[in-house]
Amino acid sequence: MTVESQKETLGFQTEVKQLLNLMIHSLYSNKEIFLRELISNASDAEDKLRFAALKDDSLFENDPELKIRLDYDAEKNTVTLSDNGIGMTRDDVVQNLGTIARSGTAEFLQQLSGDEKKDSKLIGQFGVGFYSSFIVADAVEVYTRRAGAPVEEGVHWESKGDGEFTIENVDLDERGTTIVLHLKDDAREFADGSRLRNLVKKYSDHISFPVMMKSESGEEGEKGEYETVNDATALWTLSRSEIKDEEYKEFYKHISHDFEDPLTWSHNKVEGKLDYTSLLYIPGRAPFDLYNREAPRGLKLYVQRVFIMDDAEQFLPLYLRFTKGVIDSNDLSLNVSREILQNDSTVDSIRTAVTKRVLDMLSKLAKKEPEKYQQFWNEFGTVMKEGPAEDFSNREKIGGLLRFASTHTGDEAQTVSLDDYIGRMKEGQSKIYYITADNFMAAKSSPHLEVFRKKGVEVLILSDRIDEWMMGYLNEYDGKQFQDVARGELDLGDVETEEDKKHQEEATKEHKDLLERIKNALSDRVQDVRVTNRLTDSPACLVVGDFDMGAQMKKIMEAAGQKVPDSKPIFEINVDHPLVQRLESEQGEERFKELSAVLLDQATLASGEQLEDPGAYVSRLNRLLLELAN
Repeated sequence: MTVESQKETLGFQTEVKQLLNLMIHSLYSNKEIFLRELISNASDAEDKLRFAALKDDSLFENDPELKIRLDYDAEKNTVTLSDNGIGMTRDDVVQNLGTIARSGTAEFLQQLSGDEKKDSKLIGQFGVGFYSSFIVADAVEVYTRRAGAPVEEGVHWESKGDGEFTIENVDLDERGTTIVLHLKDDAREFADGSRLRNLVKKYSDHISFPVMMKSESGEEGEKGEYETVNDATALWTLSRSEIKDEEYKEFYKHISHDFEDPLTWSHNKVEGKLDYTSLLYIPGRAPFDLYNREAPRGLKLYVQRVFIMDDAEQFLPLYLRFTKGVIDSNDLSLNVSREILQNDSTVDSIRTAVTKRVLDMLSKLAKKEPEKYQQFWNEFGTVMKEGPAEDFSNREKIGGLLRFASTHTGDEAQTVSLDDYIGRMKEGQSKIYYITADNFMAAKSSPHLEVFRKKGVEVLILSDRIDEWMMGYLNEYDGKQFQDVARGELDLGDVETEEDKKHQEEATKEHKDLLERIKNALSDRVQDVRVTNRLTDSPACLVVGDFDMGAQMKKIMEAAGQKVPDSKPIFEINVDHPLVQRLESEQGEERFKELSAVLLDQATLASGEQLEDPGAYVSRLNRLLLELAN
């Protein structure tokens, strides 16, 4: 007897212990979902065997009829679920039932608050699968053998969900997996035929494999024989008129392992040059690993009703990675692989059409159910902002779906669309103005907004980390150019009166000497000094050169370890401000330098930036305060 075949007792991964504990308590009010999760897993195992058998039909082991069996024993208080799918090896069992092989699990668990209602929603995002057994069972046994493996390589796994499990090799004649749930006393209701039948109809009617149970009625000869209790028709193959909303929602939960209903869905059959069916869903809540671009994502791919892969990411661009659903194509070959998918013109055509369909779904949601769309934006807005860079051809469509904070609402919530903004534009205004900063308050109180407040012009406030990068790709919308109010020369178009323009030109000539003096005093810190048309109350502000990198973008580059090109800001001064007038009358060069440096430091702080030498700023300020006191 080899060491491997002996009985071993192993400990669960720490995260599994935590998750089990949480699930048993948080999901207790929704106990019945354990059956949906287990049948979904069994269905996946059948799908995987059918796909593997395309290359090697000996895996069927003379039993090609794929089915799921559900039994119960009221006396022993057990429920047993069996599938004749792909099965598992000993290593698979340890990997799949002892650990949660998902990056970010620890971070996910840190988000949990201890509030059972909130936590149950979070756990729903995570997808609990097999572990949901422990909501109703105080002991679970698994018997499994990988298709094609010898009889003696069967595996028996057992656990009470208390932090440990045992595993040993056993002889199993049949391939696939059998799960035996030893029910808790307060879960006896599930060891009942009609209760289980109702749950299969409620949650798993659309599973494309038959779920079989022993007949409990009818003629004596039929009693005790297995019969199919679900519809066993792949939902997406039916016409839309035959499917109820509830069935669509349950199918979403089956493919996504989410606990909540989707926000919206779209079911489409395409015939003609391409022949495929798509059923696409927009979730109501972001998964915990949404921002991990390496996380598994994509749609379930079927070819002629045969399951091919779980996460075919080739059918949607990365910024739409939250979309769940199924693609069933009649044009691809059954032995298609990920590599082939990457270079297939049919896939490119389907991708173009599916991307357009998802964007149309979102546009329709935004128009008809703005509250639901706002819910979508709050969950997935930051990911949608990757769109303009990734999907040039749909840039205008994506632009219409973006939402921003704005000086019009004065609120941090991103609720303003570009169409709303354009509808409120001032007469003579030709550009869409925006400001970027590290946080909402820094942007909202920026001196760059002073002239816009005075003129009553709305400015979009962008404070997400991705915003400045996004705006590098979003040059215009609906024929209107975007302008960053803190970059380059400020063009207010016809909103600026001739008088304003004249005042700026005259001020530049009149204070030419002052501009030169400040430029010389701060030559190592600024690239130019000029009279501003942006300020009404502040003495000075910093402006980024037209082709220079903004502060937000610099931080992202630095955080990624990239070299950031050197650039100095442009220093703009408000010559009507008393501080600037006081500076102009200063005769002593040293003191002039000090005051200029203080003004520059203040402008740096007002723009939400860090000072390179805060100590020097404090010293200068203290010296000035002492002089005033004396």
